[in-house]
Amino acid sequence: MTTSASTRAAAPAVPLSDRTLGDLPPDVSVPTYDRSALRPAIVHIGVGGFHRAHQAVYLEELARRGATDWGVIGVGLHSRAIGEVLADQDRLWTVVERAAEGDRATVVGVLTDYLYAPDGPEKVLAALTAEETRVVTLTITSTGYRIDANTGEFDADDPEIARDLEEPGRPHTVFGFLVEALHRRREAGLPPFTVLSCDNMQSNGTAARGAVVSFARLRDAALAEWIDDNVAFPESMVDRITPSTSPDDRDAIAAAIGVDDRWPVVTEPFSQWVIQDTFCNGRPPLEAVGVQFVDDVSPYELVKTRLLNAGHSALAYLGYLAGYRTTDEVMADPVFRTYMTRLMADEIAPHLPQVPGVDLAEYQATLLDRLANPRMADQLARLGRRGSSKIPNYILPTVRSAIEQDRPHQLLCLAVAGWLRFLRGADYAGEEVPIEGPRPDLVPIAQEGGGDATPMLSEHSVFDHIGTDPRFAECVQRALTGLDRTGPREMIEEFLAAGARA
Repeated sequence: MTTSASTRAAAPAVPLSDRTLGDLPPDVSVPTYDRSALRPAIVHIGVGGFHRAHQAVYLEELARRGATDWGVIGVGLHSRAIGEVLADQDRLWTVVERAAEGDRATVVGVLTDYLYAPDGPEKVLAALTAEETRVVTLTITSTGYRIDANTGEFDADDPEIARDLEEPGRPHTVFGFLVEALHRRREAGLPPFTVLSCDNMQSNGTAARGAVVSFARLRDAALAEWIDDNVAFPESMVDRITPSTSPDDRDAIAAAIGVDDRWPVVTEPFSQWVIQDTFCNGRPPLEAVGVQFVDDVSPYELVKTRLLNAGHSALAYLGYLAGYRTTDEVMADPVFRTYMTRLMADEIAPHLPQVPGVDLAEYQATLLDRLANPRMADQLARLGRRGSSKIPNYILPTVRSAIEQDRPHQLLCLAVAGWLRFLRGADYAGEEVPIEGPRPDLVPIAQEGGGDATPMLSEHSVFDHIGTDPRFAECVQRALTGLDRTGPREMIEEFLAAGARA
């Protein structure tokens, strides 16, 4: 059911708590189970907006179906504030799904406790070593794993890591807590817990295993070997747009929905969670609420990164140069919407595998709708960050496949040319564009090259051998010349027309 400020009577919003659940507006979905019956079997580290809009929502639905033995204890390593707010609200919060046609509000109650680690590390260790704890989930961001992007090795030089190794019984880092807890479980003869990364990164289970085992090896080689042999680190893929909640969001939710929640979460209706079915101590039956358990997550990651992430990059640079600033603005332009439609259907999807449970045509249609949702607009500047890693990881693999199979790839070349033009640091009016990423050294190369794509395409660290392949280089050069001659919208129309004639 959807709500809006115009359809709701101007009544004071109801403060969120256990006591007031029955007083909330009838179109707000609330827990239907006895929350006191929840038994925590999951410890989640990193209770940010994404966890509260994604994993917790699936577990909430599970509890509403009667599976109350998979409650969650939340652990914060850096945020005391969220714990204080949740304590005042009896560990309840509101998830607002923001569709184009209106909002849908759900109160989540699956959290049984929130522990702020710096205030009570022993309480966190007690939760992690409790016999009923069977899974530890993580949303600590990709940088939190301390895995060097170039070497793939764990970075052990952080002072907090050194401190945890000196005082393992009083940890500060996520790895210190996990390894100390696993050490205590091993000593007590308890089975280990599964470590399930829910961070939005490829091969997140591999990253979690690498970081935990590497840290453990610095402490005790035998313990590291036991962890490597006995602890499961499933790969998972997550997808749900969840921007940070602003004070304006909070006030708007109170006015439109009638819930006075000090820290609600705003998200999109779409949600996906795919998990490798490798657990060492049991798992929640999340397949009952839409989670896909699979043997291999990589095909699902491939579909997401090649369609969603590549599409983001294509829109970000060309759209920004065309004067747009958000995804909904650029998708409202029929030329750009046609570009995205054809890019995915004609040049990307033919190179993707058939994945069980995924209808590629439906996935593409859903993605177009997600990008066009005016109430969940994403900033093109944000999507354009880290182009030096996104272009080679998300776009170039499809280009290579297209060249090998002699298939169309000019719309992909146009996306690459858009990035090269963007890297020059100014739009067509001479206004500075926001360039953010780990390779600032590429900016002067793009600027000095100007309308010549060769210097950038010769950067082997980005383009590898494909940068000098004439089938790719000439296509990118044609697109870059056209972008300098006219503009993104005009070049999209030109390339679309050429594709239609081919």
